[in-house]
Amino acid sequence: MPSESVGTPPGDPHGFFICPERAFFLQPPALVPLFQINSGPTRRPAEPKLLPLARFGIDCLTARAPAGQVFFPGSKPCKEQTQMRKIRLIKNARPSIDGAGVHLFRAFGFGDERLFDPFLMLDDFRNDDTRNYLPGFPWHPHRGIETITYMLEGSAEHSDSMGNSGVIGKGDVQWMTAGKGVIHQEMPKPNSLGRMYGFQLWTNLPKTKKMMPPRYRDIKAADIPLVKTASGAEVKVICGTYEGVNGPTRDIIIEPQYWDVYVPPSTQLVLPAPSGETCFLYAYEGEASIGEQPVRNRQTALLDDGDEVEINASGAGFRMLFLRGKPLNESISWRGSIVMNTREEIETAFRELEKGTFLK
Repeated sequence: MPSESVGTPPGDPHGFFICPERAFFLQPPALVPLFQINSGPTRRPAEPKLLPLARFGIDCLTARAPAGQVFFPGSKPCKEQTQMRKIRLIKNARPSIDGAGVHLFRAFGFGDERLFDPFLMLDDFRNDDTRNYLPGFPWHPHRGIETITYMLEGSAEHSDSMGNSGVIGKGDVQWMTAGKGVIHQEMPKPNSLGRMYGFQLWTNLPKTKKMMPPRYRDIKAADIPLVKTASGAEVKVICGTYEGVNGPTRDIIIEPQYWDVYVPPSTQLVLPAPSGETCFLYAYEGEASIGEQPVRNRQTALLDDGDEVEINASGAGFRMLFLRGKPLNESISWRGSIVMNTREEIETAFRELEKGTFLK
């Protein structure tokens, strides 16, 4: 906050302060004075100008001043100039085989956990050949993480050691918190065209929640809100909040933002991405640019720090998964489908599996 009091604007009883580069003003019901600041030694305000602000619908307006910024004491200052995030790195999804023989593309995973903290892994299992996915993911354990499965086409049957069972179909989400331990299976099924499209995300749990009771939730497509912007962009809020609209998945430990986003052809969309959060997007249709860098199908763009990200869709439009979350900044020990904080905890988990004492 500025610290040097330099006077009182004409006709205004409040003191004001000067800082480099920006001018901050409260939004009153209609008009506020915008003062240009001279750069001379007295730093006295010039004649005021008036700006209509009601149309902005925001708490403050940030405006440029030739040599300083004005803040009215008792008000809440605006943020400094918004910083657009740039691409830190782009990763091409790698072909992989998992489960009992499911062919998929791994967007990121083991070895990337520090970069993507609190996110651990993202798999893209869009597939048109039933031979490459019907073997599925038979019974296997998890501990210390959450797994989130999002279906675009086809379905997946789920059952677990807690007694849960169900089927998620097109547009549905399965959110499973493994916590202290669960054993489950996921068996994909095709739609009428033989397609099975979807994604599975793994997120880490903080050490204080690694051994929490496991839980399982199915979220139906009809319960996932779709927010449409004036430009025609669409944001499905799977988890988190966009434009005041809350997703159906609540009480998530790491409080991530998980959105499925469509940007129409040759359209720009700016999304919030608060500083300090890990933020990435996974392209799954079309092409877009962030700054000067293009992002295409089956590419992950991890973003530098900033406040927002500007996505410019190509003439074909663009679809992506957009994710944000606060990093845990904790030690990670990872073997197979179990993620803990120390090697000793991993060894304990596998001893318990051998002895049959894994489930608590």
